[in-house]
This record gives sequence, structure tokens and C-alpha cells, in this order.
Amino acid sequence: MKKYTSLISFFILILASLWGFLDQKPVTIPEAKSNSDFSMENALGHLKNISQEVHHVGTLGHKKVQNYLVSELEKLGLETTIQTQTVVNKKWFAATTIENIITRIKGTGNGKALLLLSHYDSNPNLAIGASDAGSGVVTILEGIRAFLAKGKQPKNDIIIVFSDAEELGLLGANAFVDYHPWIKDVGLVLNFEARGSGGPSYMLMETNGKNKKMIAEFLKAKPNYPVSNSLLYSIYKILPNDTDLTVFRENRNINGFNFAFIGDHFDYHTLQDTYERLDRTTLAHQADYLMSCLNYFAYSDISNLNSDVDHVYVNFPFLKIIRYPFSWVTPSVIVGFVLLIVFVFLGIGMNKLQLNQILKGFFPSILSIATCGGASFLLWKALLLIHSRYNDILHGFTYNGYWYIIAFACLNLWLLYLIYKPFTKKENVMSLFIAPIFIWLVVNAVIPENFKGAGFLMIPVFIAEIILMISLFVGSNKKSKTILYAILSIPSVYILAPIFKMFAVGLGLKVLFISAIVLALLFGLLIPVINLTKTRKAFSKLAFLLTIVFFAIATYNSGFSEENKYPNSLVYIQNIQDSTAFWGTYNKVLDSYVKQKLGENPTSGGIASVSITSKYNTQFSFHKKADELVPIATSKIEIQKDTLINDKRVVDIVFTPQKKIRKLEFVATDSIQFYNLTVNGIPVNDGKTYKPKRHSFLIYHFGNQDSILKLQMTIEKDFNPEIIVNEVSDDLLKTPAFSIQPRTKEMMTMPFVTNDAIISTRKIKL
Repeated sequence: MKKYTSLISFFILILASLWGFLDQKPVTIPEAKSNSDFSMENALGHLKNISQEVHHVGTLGHKKVQNYLVSELEKLGLETTIQTQTVVNKKWFAATTIENIITRIKGTGNGKALLLLSHYDSNPNLAIGASDAGSGVVTILEGIRAFLAKGKQPKNDIIIVFSDAEELGLLGANAFVDYHPWIKDVGLVLNFEARGSGGPSYMLMETNGKNKKMIAEFLKAKPNYPVSNSLLYSIYKILPNDTDLTVFRENRNINGFNFAFIGDHFDYHTLQDTYERLDRTTLAHQADYLMSCLNYFAYSDISNLNSDVDHVYVNFPFLKIIRYPFSWVTPSVIVGFVLLIVFVFLGIGMNKLQLNQILKGFFPSILSIATCGGASFLLWKALLLIHSRYNDILHGFTYNGYWYIIAFACLNLWLLYLIYKPFTKKENVMSLFIAPIFIWLVVNAVIPENFKGAGFLMIPVFIAEIILMISLFVGSNKKSKTILYAILSIPSVYILAPIFKMFAVGLGLKVLFISAIVLALLFGLLIPVINLTKTRKAFSKLAFLLTIVFFAIATYNSGFSEENKYPNSLVYIQNIQDSTAFWGTYNKVLDSYVKQKLGENPTSGGIASVSITSKYNTQFSFHKKADELVPIATSKIEIQKDTLINDKRVVDIVFTPQKKIRKLEFVATDSIQFYNLTVNGIPVNDGKTYKPKRHSFLIYHFGNQDSILKLQMTIEKDFNPEIIVNEVSDDLLKTPAFSIQPRTKEMMTMPFVTNDAIISTRKIKL
């Protein structure tokens, strides 16, 4: 047994890591045993029907999906209405006329209502929208069917909202929150979302107050796979991606839970977000959240879920989620420092720790963090140079991204073994152990200032201090202790291994260096288990071999295919005033599709005469002056009124499209202050005076209900602004005059940017 101690300990850590991943979502798809159970077959049937084609705002597909959902809700005996409302987002000044699908199940009580929420529009960049957010829509649709099949009336009213125009700036949610009379009844929102097509679904809370009661009530609902931690929401809040639920929290102080998955991030907002590519176990995970929460919150008191205490929480073996007050974090760090000082003092006095070895241990600890983080950062930069087409995957997560995550993990393990090799001897392992514990304590003392949810990172520290205490005060065979240390380290690995993966998947492979730092920190806490001198060499060789194997697999899978398409972009921009036209692309690498119009040597950078917005502020990579000047039908612009009222100039303008267009974007060439600006009679910025922080002061997306756009602006009486109007239509490939060869099966439209579009730009002087 002693001979295999290190091998057993190693496999305990591997199994702990796998346990951390497997506990995050269903492994199999549960079977419906009765009519009142959630049926995956029914949900997938709905999903197949609503993900046949793109269905962003203003398309025929959008109307088809709307009609289908209304029909299915009515089949359940639910009276359904369409909320039609022009609405403007106050953050980004995007606007449209939305069509929310709304219905309600009456409860027996008079308390607050539970709102089930997901959006039914797809992204405008030709995304199919099966996961985002067709998965959420069908989860709610089938979940409500199963709930009603029980024949039991809920205590709380249940409001169902399939919101519109989420992809354009959370506009459907804004319309419901700002204009619908039912908003006053809502006590809690369950929102279902996706930023990929697989992986575990994370629970993210939205609350303006403290979270104690929210997390407590969530756990009372008893979901089978509650995946979350308090650090996630701290990170979520700094990302540029809000959800519909954010509007409820910010505008009406209504609490809610987001349930969202981020795996297979490369499918997000693309033509590959299809019925076939959605992970079925991920959908089952969403269903588990819905049914457990629906069956609990439909009958519980949701009138006040605010509290005055914030809790740190994290997934934990067997217990699913553990939690404790945030107020414990600082005292726990202090206790951790005190314990470490006491153990070091006693260890030196007992001659079990050597001061010189303790001090020497800081060198490999700090070097390992710097080396792993730096090497991972530089290596990814090098890979972007070697595989230059990765730069055109704007998500930042490549199709072979999972292989890279494993390869980088193995590489960093090999580096860690190399770094610690010169410093490790049998007699000084515990002395080397002090520096990693100290560094972890410093991290825990600093991080909560900006990421207070990271307080659970003290758990691995206390486990490490328990191991240190046992090594100092419990006498037994050293090798049997190693197995004990491995068992005690299970929670640390269980907690941190999924985080290593989560960063790279959710934030893109550019943050692999953060994952590497997490691994280096974890390695330091596992020194008593994995750094035995007799086995270190074998494990080091294994890590090196696996590094080569997995980088080879990643390289082999670095290309593109029909299943994993290469994103590209092409737009035609015509300046109406000076009769010039350009071809533009957002691609860093030009393929055959782009080259047919931009040629081999296009001009780098954007087009001086064109200002067009895109997500993440992505700019044109290349452009070329077009040989052809194709006649383009542009919107008719009519100034209906230009008058002075109370020493202010009031201008009414009507825009009438002469063809099917997607949006009009308005850009001010000079600094402009609006004393009032309305869109189809709806005030922008709540009718308050405002000066746009950026040049683009309004983007109007034409919906199914729109035929014209009316603007009224109130400005200084002597001010004659010049405004650029960009008109975007999705008919580039349908215009025969351009003679564009279609994409091959290995290509698709690039997400997040204007694509396959004709952009006409012109100036109007008011």
C-alpha cells in the first residue's frame, strides 16, 4: 500500500476535479414519468419549431415565432396579449417598437406575482437563436404545461413574459417595466438566458440590496444542480453583457435570478446557434432550475426578499452550496494570519519547520505565479500570430478552446514541477508550504475590496492550515498522511477546478493567464500531496507528455469546416453627398469571400467618412474604394415643423424608408445638447435634458409595426446642427448589381458587427 501512496493521492485529486465538473449539471436526460413532469421531448419539439430561421426584430421569421408562441400558450388555456410599445434604452439610446408576448396564471392569494422571463428575438447578425434564448422560451413553455397539468392553482399569480428586442438593448424588458400595468404586481423574476450552446447553467442573482434571503430562498427550492458562487456575480457586474433582468433591478428594484449557460461560447450569436448544437443536458439543467423554483416560489412569500446581510456562497461537496455572512471574511483572514504565525512559531520551536527554508519557499511560490501567468499570456499571443484567423473569432473562444484549456493546464503543471524541483526535499516540504498559505492570505485580504464575493477563497486556506497542523502535531506514517492530505484537499480542488475552466470559457482564451494563476495558487496548497520527491519526476514527465499531446490535438483541430465555420464580414458603404462608395470588412484575415470585393491589398483601418457603431466598439479592419456606384433607395426625409417655443428651437422630422431597412443610426458631428428628444412620441432619457456622451445619439431598429420614424428634437434656438444619418439594410447579397459570390459551407456571417449590409450615409443640416 505504501508503494502506491503517491499514486493514490494523485488520483484522489483527479477524481475531486472530475467531481467538481460532474456535479455542475445533469449527466443524463431525465425521463418524464407522468403528464405533470417536464418533458424534454416536448421542449425540444418547440425548440425545433422556433429555430428554423433567423427571427430578429423586423423579420418574417420573428413574426412566425411570435405567432407560434401565442398559439401554444392559448392551447394551454392562457389568455395572451401582445404589448406593442415604442421604447428607448436609456443607456445606449437604442430604440424600436417592441412586441412582448404576455400572459398570466391567476393565483389564490393576493401577494406578489412570480414572473417567468426569456426573450424570443434572435440576434440581428443572422443568428438562429436556438440557445439564445430559444432554450429559455421552451423551458418556460413546457414548464408551464407541466405545472398546469397538476391541476393545482398556485398561491401567487404567475406572469409569463416572452420579451422582444432583448438583443437590441433589453428593449422588451424596458417596455414591460416602464409601461405595463402588471409591473406593480411583480415580486420576483426568474430569467433564462444563454451565452453559448452548452455547459452548466449558472445562477446569478440580481438584487439592489443584500443577498442573504435570496440565496436562502433559492436553496429552499431545492434545485438538484445549483451551480453558483458569490464571485460570479461580482464578475458578471463588470462585463458589458446585461440581461433583461437587469432592467427590473435597476428601474423597479425587483429581485430576480438569472439562469444562464456559457459553454460552447463559439456558437453565441451565430448561424451555428441551432437546434442540433444545443447540449440536451444543458437544457435539462435549465428545466431543473425552472421546475424546482416554480414549484417553490409559486407558493412561498415573495413580497419582500430584501435583507440587510450579504452572504458569501460557493458550491461544496455533498452540501451543494455553503454560505456564510460576508462580515466573516475579514475576521477569517485575520484568524488565518494568526493561525499561520502560531503554527510557524511552534513548528520552528519543534524543529519541524526551518526558517531559512520557509523564506526560501517564497521564491518558487512567487516565481510559479509569475511564470505560469506570464508564459500563458505570451503563449496565447504567439498562438494568435501562428493561427491568425483566431483573431476573427470575436467571442475570443475558439472551436478547439477546450483542448487549449487542457493543454495549458498540463503545460502549467509541468512548469510548476520544474520550478519547485530545485527547492523540494523530503525534510522541507512543510517549510515550503508556508509561503503559498501566506500568499493566499494576502490574496484574500486584497480581493474582497473589488470582488467581495471572492470571500469563499478562505476555505482552501483553512484546509491548508489544517493540513499544516496535522503535519506538526499528529504523529503517524508520513505516507499515510499524504492520502489524508489528499482527502482533506478535495473541497479545494472541487471548488477551484471548475473556476479554472470557467474564466477561459466565459471571458475568452485571452484570460488563460488568469486560469494559470489560479492553478499556480492551487498547486501551492497541494504541495504536501503532489510534491513527493520519489514521484515528482514521473508526474512531471506525464504533464510534459500530455502538454505535447493536447497541443497537438488543438493544432489538428485549429482549422474550420462545415461544422465549425469561419466568420467573415462584408459591407458596402455609400456616401450619398459625395457619391463615393467603399467596401469594408471587420476581418483581420481576408478570405476568398472578402477578397472578391476588397482584393489582395485593401487599405487598413476604418473609413474616415463613415461612423457606424458595433458591439465592443469593433472598427473596420480594412476597406477599399468600390468600383461600382450602385443606385440605392434611401429614406425620404421631411422636416414637418421647425419653430421656436419658449426660446428653444423645436424640429419635427419624419423618415420614410423606401425599402426594407433594419435600422437608422443618427450621429452628431458637433457637440449637441437636447432639451427634449422624442422618438415616435416617446421621450428619450425620460424627457430630460441630455448631451450624448458619444457621437451616436440614437439607433432606431425598424420593427414589424414600423413604417415611418418620427423624431422631435428641442435644441438651442440659434443652433444649426449637422447630423449624419446612417441607413442600414440587409439586402447586400440580394442586390444583383453587386454580383457577390455566396459563402462556402465552411463560412458564416461574423457576429457582433454589421454584416451583409448596405450602409448609406448622408448629412442633414438643420
